[in-house]
Amino acid sequence: MRATLFLLLLAGQTAPGLQITAVDGIKVGHHTLKERPTGCTVVVAEAGAVGSVEVLGGAPGTTETDLLAPENLVDQVHAVFMSGGSAFGLDVAGGVRKHLSEKKIGFAFGGAYVPIVPGAIIFDLPVGGRPDIRPGADCGYKAAAAATTGAVAEGNVGAGAGATVGKTLGRDRAMKGGVGSAAIRLTTGLVVGAIATVNAAGSIIDPATGQVVAGARASDGRRFEDIRSIIRGARLPQAPAPAPENTTVVIVATNAKLTKAQANFVAKMAQAGLARTILPVFTLSDGDTVFVLATGKWDGEADVSAIGALAAEAVSDAILRGVRAATSIPNFPAARDIQRR
Repeated sequence: MRATLFLLLLAGQTAPGLQITAVDGIKVGHHTLKERPTGCTVVVAEAGAVGSVEVLGGAPGTTETDLLAPENLVDQVHAVFMSGGSAFGLDVAGGVRKHLSEKKIGFAFGGAYVPIVPGAIIFDLPVGGRPDIRPGADCGYKAAAAATTGAVAEGNVGAGAGATVGKTLGRDRAMKGGVGSAAIRLTTGLVVGAIATVNAAGSIIDPATGQVVAGARASDGRRFEDIRSIIRGARLPQAPAPAPENTTVVIVATNAKLTKAQANFVAKMAQAGLARTILPVFTLSDGDTVFVLATGKWDGEADVSAIGALAAEAVSDAILRGVRAATSIPNFPAARDIQRR
């Protein structure tokens, strides 16, 4: 290695405006439905990117993840989507494929273009009282068409429109989640970014302070419950296990050149970002999933361990940004509201 992991991390810099679109070759688009809080978010790599995935939650809802395994043939991904709507939201993939194929993006076969579009969904059907309204192929098409390299909207947009957090004690104690994005750029030119849809059963913790940012509220609605004590059984009655209605979906992108096996290793390390900021995490009620895209636009030599460590930092920052950017909706106050009381 040309530099130690420690020195590489010291060389990083973040800024409020530095997001996943700082990675060369990456675009992001949202589409938010107006009829109820739900929608989808698409990360597009028009030139293709080496992709992989790591799923640690016990209730995932995904598509096209098997092809991302290191031993399987296809190593180029053209977009990844995150969607509300539970399993119905998987239909978003068809719209993303349609838009990309119309732009002649994908693998060329017999005059047609076949884009590879994996993705994952969150469960938000009860939010807004209209479970019959959910993202479909048209939503995916519009999100892909809206994808740009510009600033990424955060909070109650796209897949984060109906996201909620802190459901360990039930939905009546929960708060608003959302979409957030962050990135780290090294002086060497390496960039690692992340975008997260935060819909966790657990509470969101700021690792820098140890304080709860958003999560399960006490019965008065003004304070946060001590989930650690509840999990340890220090307080009775014991909280019931939440329903499998939760998931934090993350897409990590880097401009480094990675193999599928290396991208998979980065995805494993990036899961540490969820563990630092969500308590509890990777539960049977969550479908926590991390995708990784490597565009290969950077000419430097990749230190895979350093990229993984940076990815975990970017993921943690993206999760925090998602809940801090969120705004209240009926029955689900936002972090900014609780903190101002």
